[in-house]
Amino acid sequence: MSLIDNLLGAMSGASGNGQNAAPNPLLQIALSMLANSGAGSAAGGANAGLGGLAGAQQGGLGGLGGLGGLINAFQRNGMGDHMQSWIGSGQNMPISPDQLQQVLGQGTIGQIAQQLGLSPQASASGLSELLPQLIDRLTPNGQAPQGDLGDIADIMARLGQPR
Repeated sequence: MSLIDNLLGAMSGASGNGQNAAPNPLLQIALSMLANSGAGSAAGGANAGLGGLAGAQQGGLGGLGGLGGLINAFQRNGMGDHMQSWIGSGQNMPISPDQLQQVLGQGTIGQIAQQLGLSPQASASGLSELLPQLIDRLTPNGQAPQGDLGDIADIMARLGQPR
């Protein structure tokens, strides 16, 4: 069973009916990264849209620009082939914690680590395992959806989880 399956299974089993289940903090961070917050876009400079964690709702990571923002960040940092492998229907390329930190930036990883109460390396390590699986699961047709993935509730619905 994959990491994403374990985390989603724990969510649905936590409350019986799934309505009060709180996502694992690492999963919540990843979902926040993929959600459209409307707070920013990754269309600017080297990390535009990736540093806007401060104004996030409910402890999330607003301002990351959703899946589109992450795709742009990966492309800008020479890792577009990694992201495309997660979106596409073939084998997912692994990404190291150091590579993920290169894409997201030390500041963003540091803020995620602080939010999770983990070291930056542990946070990057967890996200480097989770993001490929999550993005792969959210793009079953091998293409990024037009209009991005929506908010966290929309993403949870795509994953088949009540929110």
